[in-house]
Amino acid sequence: MAVSLTAAKSGLAGLPATLSGIGPGLLVSTVIAVAAKFLSEHYGAPAMLMALLLGIAFHFLAEDGKCVAGIAFTSRTVLRAGVALLGARISVELLIGLGPELIGLVIAGVILTILFGLLGSRLLGRGWRFALLTGGSVAICGASAAMAIAAVLPKNEQSERNLIFTVLGVTVLSTVAMIAYPIITNTLGLDDVAAGVFLGGTIHDVAQVVGAGFSVSEQTGETATVVKLIRVTMLAPVVLVFSLAIRSFAAADPQDGGKRPPLMPSFVVMFLILAGINSFGLVPDVVRTALGDLSAWALLISIAAVGMKTSLKTIFEVGGQAIILIVAETLFIAGFILYGITHFIG
Repeated sequence: MAVSLTAAKSGLAGLPATLSGIGPGLLVSTVIAVAAKFLSEHYGAPAMLMALLLGIAFHFLAEDGKCVAGIAFTSRTVLRAGVALLGARISVELLIGLGPELIGLVIAGVILTILFGLLGSRLLGRGWRFALLTGGSVAICGASAAMAIAAVLPKNEQSERNLIFTVLGVTVLSTVAMIAYPIITNTLGLDDVAAGVFLGGTIHDVAQVVGAGFSVSEQTGETATVVKLIRVTMLAPVVLVFSLAIRSFAAADPQDGGKRPPLMPSFVVMFLILAGINSFGLVPDVVRTALGDLSAWALLISIAAVGMKTSLKTIFEVGGQAIILIVAETLFIAGFILYGITHFIG
């Protein structure tokens, strides 16, 4: 008993030191996220993109000094917490509302885009890790999906660079789509519902989906948001499938002490638990809103930390094939959803 009490006291005594080591890096990541949010709200720039670019500008803080441990903690643990909290926005009722045909169309778009990414990556001479990262982020929910998928992929010397490129790529493409896609829906003469399905089923990031949808009409905005959340729902099963597949054939990650990837990552479990609780109507609206806001801030803070961990030079080393791949994946899902709309709605 005395030994247990001694061990407990020792652990508690080490807690302030641990928090002290994490604090500076977490604080600077938070400051950068707040600055990015300010720029987003006052100048219309995507908050994720601003956090990423500002983070890259402060890369020197992640190389040496008091902030290193906190930046590493924020880019990993805070990121996973933010992804887990996304589950509070998901419910079965939300999914049933659109009907089986549209749900099937959106799910098929997610799966086929990932498979297209694997095929395109092979043709372009890129690795399977990069294919899963870009394909999953384009297919599901942009930067959030990229960070969640990166958390379960085996690490190598290109991991951080590929993640930064993917987040940057999907954010830029989402911004372009937010402007261009409403014009396309108008040119094609799509009605409000069809336009909402197209925008929600193809644009990568949630914020840009909302912006594009409500720029057309209120009904289009509401439909686009619901369709987008169906894609967000796919995050947990896709990450789980990736984790199981990697576990079956990939070597252990040396950065994790030689351990194999977990059967089901803890943040995916939490995502599913929150989604289940919300589906039973046990999460009050005010709590759901608070958890959604907390998730958004956690992801914004963590992407600032991810930016600080990567130098600008490494982004330019990713190669032209990577740009071709992520653009091709974006065009593929847009073409597939548009084709499906003409059959299921048009």
